[in-house]
Amino acid sequence: METFWFVAIATLWLGYLFLEGFDFGVGMLLRVLGRTESERGAMLTTIGPVWDGNEVWLIVAAGATFAAFPGWYASLFSAAYLLMLLILLGLIGRGVALEWRGKVDSDRWRARWDAVNGVGSLVATLGVGLLLSWNILGIPLDASGNRVGSPSAVLRWDTAVGALMFTGFALVHGAVFVSLKTDGVLRRRAHRFALGCLPWGLVPLLALVLVAQLREGFTWTWLPALAVPLAAAAAWWRLRAGAEGQAFALLGLTLAAAAVTLFGALYPNVLPSTVDAANSLTVQGAASSPYTLKVMTWLAAFGLPAVLVYQGWTYWVFRKRVVT
Repeated sequence: METFWFVAIATLWLGYLFLEGFDFGVGMLLRVLGRTESERGAMLTTIGPVWDGNEVWLIVAAGATFAAFPGWYASLFSAAYLLMLLILLGLIGRGVALEWRGKVDSDRWRARWDAVNGVGSLVATLGVGLLLSWNILGIPLDASGNRVGSPSAVLRWDTAVGALMFTGFALVHGAVFVSLKTDGVLRRRAHRFALGCLPWGLVPLLALVLVAQLREGFTWTWLPALAVPLAAAAAWWRLRAGAEGQAFALLGLTLAAAAVTLFGALYPNVLPSTVDAANSLTVQGAASSPYTLKVMTWLAAFGLPAVLVYQGWTYWVFRKRVVT
């Protein structure tokens, strides 16, 4: 049951990174791809019906970690307290910007909130990438599961690569999403940006996968690790052919292969210690009682399908391109 919930939490993180990734990408690219108010409005319309629903995946991932692995939750979130505060500020700023942008008919007003949206999206992606890289690559933990040293003790070159990982992916993902959901000049501009951005935007993701695989990976995790560059190359190839939908799906496959590699290399730990391997938190050691996990499983069996159906229906209803 512990392993099941470890896989479930990894899947929730995958869903969040994939769905919220293009939301953040649109926010960061709002003033880069949108040259006119009409184009920027079209870009925001593409994510308007779904962005708040996509954030639910983060809440559920954090909540599931708290309930299924309280030791994991306590050590990671307390060690990353300041980072979590920055992530939340970025998410709040972005959400307020999306809601308040259209409240006043003023170019200056909209420009200011577009800037808040872009900065909030950038801070959130950097923060989430850094948080995940800390979790995968390890932080200095003592025998009690507490962080050793100052908050800067977890800032290393490999975790810096992890911070850039989600930001680079979000930029590519957002550009492909805009080209998939819009038409005309905006679509062509987003398509050109995605073609140019994809090769370098996914480099941090590839680097993080390689570092995790070489350090802690297993023989079987080489298969998804090798699938990451292959899927990324296929996404670029289909994007070049004008098949944005296929490229978008292949980016999802790229992210899924990376998640399998990263969390596969992490298992059976949930939070490695860089001080002493004996201090690492494991799936068995950090889990809740079997009864708690059983109750959670029954609740998830009924609640999760309803959420998936509802969110899938939302995407189906708003599946058409936005006309600029």
